[in-house]
Parts: sequence; structure tokens; C-alpha cells
Amino acid sequence: MGFEKSFLPALPFFFLCSLLLNNGVEASHKVYVHLQSISAETVKDLHRTGYHFQPTKHWINDPNGPMYFNGVYHLFYQYNPKGAVWGNIVWAHSVSKDLINWERLEPAIFPSKPFDKYGCWSGSATVLPGNKPVILYSGIIDENKTQVQNYAVPENISDPYLVKWNKPDNNPLIVADKHVNKTAFRDPTTAWLGKDGQWRITIGSRKKEKGISLLYKSKDFMKWTKVKKPLHSVQGTGNWECPDFFPVSKHGTKELDTSVIEGDIKHVMKISLDATRYDYYTLGTYDTEKDRYIPDKDMVDGWKGLRYDYGNFYASKSFFDPAKNRRILWGWANESDPVDDDARKGWAGIQLIPRTIVLDPNGKQLLQWPVEELETLRGKKVEWSDKKLEKNDRIQIEGISAAQADVEVTFTFKSLDKAEPFDPSWDRYDAEKLCGQKGSTVQGGLGPFGLLTLASENLEEYTPVFFRIFQDKEDKYVVLMCSDASKSSLEDKENMYKPSFAGFVDVDLTDKKLSLRSLIDHSVVESFGAKGKTCITSRVYPTIAKYTHAHLYAFNNGTETIEIESLNAWSMKNPQLMNQ
Repeated sequence: MGFEKSFLPALPFFFLCSLLLNNGVEASHKVYVHLQSISAETVKDLHRTGYHFQPTKHWINDPNGPMYFNGVYHLFYQYNPKGAVWGNIVWAHSVSKDLINWERLEPAIFPSKPFDKYGCWSGSATVLPGNKPVILYSGIIDENKTQVQNYAVPENISDPYLVKWNKPDNNPLIVADKHVNKTAFRDPTTAWLGKDGQWRITIGSRKKEKGISLLYKSKDFMKWTKVKKPLHSVQGTGNWECPDFFPVSKHGTKELDTSVIEGDIKHVMKISLDATRYDYYTLGTYDTEKDRYIPDKDMVDGWKGLRYDYGNFYASKSFFDPAKNRRILWGWANESDPVDDDARKGWAGIQLIPRTIVLDPNGKQLLQWPVEELETLRGKKVEWSDKKLEKNDRIQIEGISAAQADVEVTFTFKSLDKAEPFDPSWDRYDAEKLCGQKGSTVQGGLGPFGLLTLASENLEEYTPVFFRIFQDKEDKYVVLMCSDASKSSLEDKENMYKPSFAGFVDVDLTDKKLSLRSLIDHSVVESFGAKGKTCITSRVYPTIAKYTHAHLYAFNNGTETIEIESLNAWSMKNPQLMNQ
């Protein structure tokens, strides 16, 4: 369950505990009572996205229960029908045939029963044998935020859009026992079927400073029993939200249903850390005999571990798409502007472009890439090849809409000799700090080079997405990727968040190439480095570089000449968003 915007640095846990608790109740969000029920009479179009998923108005957060059923993709999501800040949450519901063009339906789940009177929070969908979908979600039963797990089923299974959902009276299905923190007990996963014929789900929780993925089993999906030991837990990470647990194939591009638990596979354990507001994952092995997940020995399991996205990305949820044998990931990006601005503009939050997930051939990380259907929105195209970027060069990419574009570029360089030394005092896990020190205007040897997105003509505003290469030991190199919002807007309001988001890219530079893809959409820049090894999303609010006044440049501020081997850029059309 993701809440309102809360961008916290990596603080010591003893300090974070004071942020996570409010009179003993989990309270990672701020409640703006005076704003949460003020309906938007007018909606400001400035900074609204063109091809990202967002409703016409008001607040959205976590993607919930995504699934493919009888030829239709379903996306549920946390939504406030009454205002543009968090509150009054329902499960909104939209459907699509292609993950791009969507039709909004009426809310599927909303507070109406004693077991969810005070809130219907996040959860997942599972399609049971006999082609029967069921939703599991967290219900709030009192003002103390006591959390239970409920289920809902379609009222009419023959309805192709599954518009109506019922919440049977035998809810709640799962109630926290005395050993579970009742106010940190939420976000059940998609269920998987074990070798013993029993269903399993995991639920996010915490015990003091330990993050926990609780495990429950059921023979009939109605009566659930808590397994004595959790599926996984990590000391010192704080509360776990929106867990996700699924297999990935070690070979090939065909992905796997959640219930595949054996074979030539690895398992992914993803958690959303309440304390940092980022999504982390590890790769490992699911011990089906002990019902335990064991991360690979080289995995960093915690705050310094791998992330789906090193930017504004949280509360993600994946699902298996049987139509194309792929696993698809949805993630939520909140706003980075002040809450009062959200109330004035009448909307807040977007769902990012759905991504496919596969295991990197190196077995050490996942690769993410926008779903292929996005390419149907590509319009006017510009192509470059064999274009050189000398030191301090900046070349405009003309002929497309720079405010709403899809750009793919491959950079090459002849030598690694000018890579700067990687200072041993730098934190190998704090790429964001390094990006803040070594920004796009700080001249290096091999980099910085990349794209200047949403840029004004005279660079009063711009959001650079770029690489910088350092030499570590002998022939080892460190690749830094940044998406720096610090100069994205002339506005510098209190509580406006403009970070230098960054991540390291684990890539072999033998061929002396680096690729970058950026999805630019008015107030969001989603970037994929090295074919999806490192992903970074920034939310930005330019005051000059907007609409036709936005520009797009390729640049190089390093002393080593960079060559653009190929560049393909498209203007992006708007999808159909019926009844949105």
C-alpha cells in the first residue's frame, strides 16, 4: 500500500522508526483532511502526460491486481474519487485489449462492509482453476488502522469486462494473530500453487525494525493458515509493502506463470520499503520443502540492493500474461511538486508504462523494457547515424515533438583511456550522491554524455539523462547513469523535489557501446540504460520547456569524442482513454 509523496533519504533506522510510527500505528503517509475531499472543478492540463496512464482528475497510487482474463487486460488502482490528495481510497478499474488504449469502468471495490469500512488497500488477483478470477486485498476495520485480508469475486463471470465485484460475507479471510503487527499487515500477493496442492500467498509486514514477508497456505482458498516461519525477512529494513514473488526463466524470453516453482528458474523477491519509498529486489531460490526464499549469495538484501528503478517508482505489481508468455510490471510514479500544487491542478500520480521483465543472461539482475505495444503510438520519426559529439558539443534533435517523444540511441567511443579514476572513498551503493557531485556540466574524460530532455532553448531548464564512465581497478570500469532533475524547472518552491537520481550499470564495455532509451512525456522521463539493465524515472515540471517550447539535445561534456552510432526518435501520439 503506497501512500502520499514521501521522499526520504537513507536515514539511520532509529530515526526512521519515529517516522513510521504514530501512536503505535503504521503511518507512513500524511493525511490532508482539508484537501482530500475537495473535488477538482477544473483540471489544469499543464504537465499532464499524453501517453502515460492517468485518470482525468484526482489522486491515484498503487497499481492493484493486474491480470489478463479472457482476452482483456485489467488494471485496478488506488484512487481518490473525491480529491487530488490521498484519501477516500477505492479500487478503480480500467480495461484494455492492448495495454495502451484503456476504458474506465466503475470502481470494483470500495469501503462498504465492516471488514473494509475504513479502507480498501492494495492487493493482487489470481485466476483459479476453472478460469475463476479472485481478488485479495487489505481491508481496514477500525480507526486504529487494523488490517485484515479480504477477497472479492466477479458478480458475472460471463461479463467480458468483469464490471461488478462482490465481497462475500465470510470475509475477512485472514486476520493477524498475536504474533503479527496488525497495523503493518497488508498487500497480499498473487497466489501460487505448491507441490502439495495448497495455495500460498505472502503478505508484507514488520516486527520492530525487521521487514517480513509472512507466508500463508490454503487448500481451498478460503481457510488460510500462517506458516510458522516467514517466506523471507531482513533485519533493519523497516516495514515491507507491496511484496511480489514470482519465477523467471534462466533461459529464453518466454516467462512463467506464478505457480511454476520448479525447473530451470530463479525466483524474484520484490519489496517496497516504506522507509525509503523505493522498490528493491533480489534473485534467489525458493526452497519448496522448507517454504523459504533464499537470495543468491552475491545479492545485497536491503537498502543498498538492486532496484527496479532508481527514480520515482514505487508500489509496483507484476503479473503473468499468458497471451504472450511474458511477465509485465506496473509501477506508480507520484508527483514531485508540493501537495498544494496537486490540489490546485486537480490531479496527482501516474502509472508508468508497463514493462516486460526477463532475467539478464548474466543471471545477476533483471532486464526491463517497455511493452512492445507502446510502439503503436510512434508517429513522426527522425533518424541519425555516425554522428560525432566532440567535447562540449550539443546537437538538437529536430523534427519531432520533444515534449512527447520516444528516443533510442546507441553511443560508441574508441577508447576507455580517458575514464576517470573511481575514488575509493566513494560509496559504491550511493550513485545518487555521486551524480550530484559529477553532474552533466562537470567535465570528465569519458562522459558525461547523453540526452538533454525537456530543455529550454537557452538551457534555463533541462533534465539530462546521461552516462559517465570511471576506471576502477586495472581493467574494471564503473558506469554511472543519471537522470538529474535539479535543473528541470525554474520553479524552486519549498517541498519541490528535484533530485539527481542515479544508478550504476553492470555492463561489459568490451564493444565500447552504451545504449539509452528515454520516454519523454511532459512531466515524466522514463529512461532505460543498456537495454534495461538500469532504469530511472524522473517527474519534472518545466515552466519554459513545455509543449512546443521543449527541446531535445544529444550532448557530450567529456574530453573523449563520443559517436552516435544510431539514433531513432519518434513523436508519440496519445492513446484512446475512453471515459477516463
